[in-house]
Amino acid sequence: MDSTDRRLSRRNFVGALSAALAATWVAPATWITPGARAAAGDSTPLRKPIPATGETLAVIGLGTSGTFDVTSDEEHLAALAEVLRAFFDQGGELIDSSPMYGAAEEVLGRLLARIDRPAGLFAATKVWIDGQAEGVRQMEESRRKWGVPRFDLMQIHNLRDWRAHLETLRAWQEEGRIRYVGITTSHGRYHQELEAILRDEPLDFVQLSYNIADRAVEERLLPLAAERGLAVLVNRPFQRGELFQRVQGQPLPGWAAEIGCASWGQVFLKFVVSHPAVTCAIPATSKLRHLRDNMGAGVGSLPDAALRRRMAEHVAAL
Repeated sequence: MDSTDRRLSRRNFVGALSAALAATWVAPATWITPGARAAAGDSTPLRKPIPATGETLAVIGLGTSGTFDVTSDEEHLAALAEVLRAFFDQGGELIDSSPMYGAAEEVLGRLLARIDRPAGLFAATKVWIDGQAEGVRQMEESRRKWGVPRFDLMQIHNLRDWRAHLETLRAWQEEGRIRYVGITTSHGRYHQELEAILRDEPLDFVQLSYNIADRAVEERLLPLAAERGLAVLVNRPFQRGELFQRVQGQPLPGWAAEIGCASWGQVFLKFVVSHPAVTCAIPATSKLRHLRDNMGAGVGSLPDAALRRRMAEHVAAL
């Protein structure tokens, strides 16, 4: 897809999504491709479009922070290989990592080779260092560790030296060395600077923290991402596990069955990916049972505006 096609695709998507947000909410299924609008119980993965191109992604991805930073102990590696196999078997595509995550990239690359690197992989990582030349070196090292010919998405991690790296990433995208350019933050203290960057700079993706208890990005950043035609990746959908502590011992409400949720984890993930501006959530796990549960949030129906309000109110009252 050339630059003109990318602009037209983004413009069409932005117009439609802006209209939806202006109307406050529409049923989130509007933003899932028609062939993937699954009824509850359907195992077809739900998908959403990347505004820059119209390419679609499964709404549940996989993070690697903390979970893939492991030793070379074979027991650990074998368990993680099973997690990866299950992720792809259940329709997963986007895996997100960073040089910040210790050995995660190297471990991930070894395991992707072990399972013959599925064709559906959408490889996303970050640059996290000062200096343009050092950024180039780090990104090349990440590519070597992953064992991929190129990254689908390269993101500037926590805005670090973003001006220098953005110049490189734009050049690399023009040369076909990466497909998409993004920027990330997991910290509220960077939201004001991030907002300015999103307003001024042409980007394809933004990654930020969002969950049913921490909804600050609903006020400005998510609407801005929709306005600017950015795909949105969500980290910390479980608020680093704090949400599970909040609901410990609490039964699932009756409305959970309306959207096919069999666990609190699925409730939390469906809340996140049902926001019209959100493209994909990237929960991190090293446990096979948790991975399978997470992937269950990426099928069936999603909550509409009224149910989203009930969900948020219910969790806030616990």
